[in-house]
Amino acid sequence: MMTHAIILVAAIAAGAPTSRAAAIPPCALPATEIYQRVSPAVVSISAMSVNPFDRNDRIARFAGSGVIIDAAGLILTNSHVVFGRHAITVTLDDGNSVPGRLVGADPVFDLAVVRIPPPREGVHPAAKLGSSEALQVGQQVFAIGNPLGLAQTMTRGIISAINRLMPSVPYSLIEPLIQTDAAINPGNSGGPLVNECGEVIGITTARLPAAQNIGFAVPAALAIDVVPKLVRDGRVIRPWLGVQGLLVEPALKDLFRVPLVDGFLIEMVEPGSPAQIATLRGGHLEIMVAGRELLLGGDIITAIDGAPVRAPEELAKALAGMKVGGKIRLEIFREGNTFEVTCDVPERPPLPTDDPSLSALAPVEKRADAGGLARMVI
Repeated sequence: MMTHAIILVAAIAAGAPTSRAAAIPPCALPATEIYQRVSPAVVSISAMSVNPFDRNDRIARFAGSGVIIDAAGLILTNSHVVFGRHAITVTLDDGNSVPGRLVGADPVFDLAVVRIPPPREGVHPAAKLGSSEALQVGQQVFAIGNPLGLAQTMTRGIISAINRLMPSVPYSLIEPLIQTDAAINPGNSGGPLVNECGEVIGITTARLPAAQNIGFAVPAALAIDVVPKLVRDGRVIRPWLGVQGLLVEPALKDLFRVPLVDGFLIEMVEPGSPAQIATLRGGHLEIMVAGRELLLGGDIITAIDGAPVRAPEELAKALAGMKVGGKIRLEIFREGNTFEVTCDVPERPPLPTDDPSLSALAPVEKRADAGGLARMVI
């Protein structure tokens, strides 16, 4: 069954259009037909967690939506709906409630997979994951879910933007989200965002409560990539060096007018990380610029495995070579001297954002530091 799910998602990914024109839905089905096609695969999810340290309010309950993506009973939803919960109950379109089992979750991308038992007869209705690679602003979309406990609600809108990124998540771990004006409310989390062909092109994840008609969805392309990993490993496996900081780009040099070498400026070294074992140093001089805090004085990584890291694309290319279980060679600039260190690369432990008590953060446009400098985690 697990293999079947992986093959299913891989096949969808392989068949996705590659050109922008080809990815635009060629059909424009009536909203009524779209609802009839997709709604049988949309489920309501309720979950419960217990806080043993709170005597008066030990039990917390969570509600959201999900969409069946495999007839054998795989449900795609948001991580913040089901991750870390003690019990998961799934209510199907026909009103029947069944227990759900968490297969895997990734709180960074806010995606999770839940498995339910197969039906006594036949198979579960499943929605089709479509392509989100070439979405265009203005395309009509539909959100189906269970907002505020109201079962099977459909709202309509357009794609408002396609380049929205989550704040408070380091730049190296973020993925573009879909912004839509289709009404999204508490309880919609994990439900499908559907195009005019009745294909799931996103998973609704958050909204801006202080705004009107600003909601967000995780693109289907990301889900297609992540789901097989969640089914196979229960998580997304990421390499870990254990430093946080930002590139020393011209904006930073112009801002401080000090002699800085090109490279990755380490602001913080994570406790117990390979970087700490290698005695790398973080910043110690706190500078406030335009309301943004910067930590200066740390080591600067000037090259990774011999490749310079002077620009974002160079750093991204170097980091792509990091593999869990391997080693990485760093060229370090410190106090006018240059030296090399070699670090083991283990799997990244859970990030602070993996705390199951956290709900999805409301995405906004890419948040940068002073001078347009974006922090990264390695």
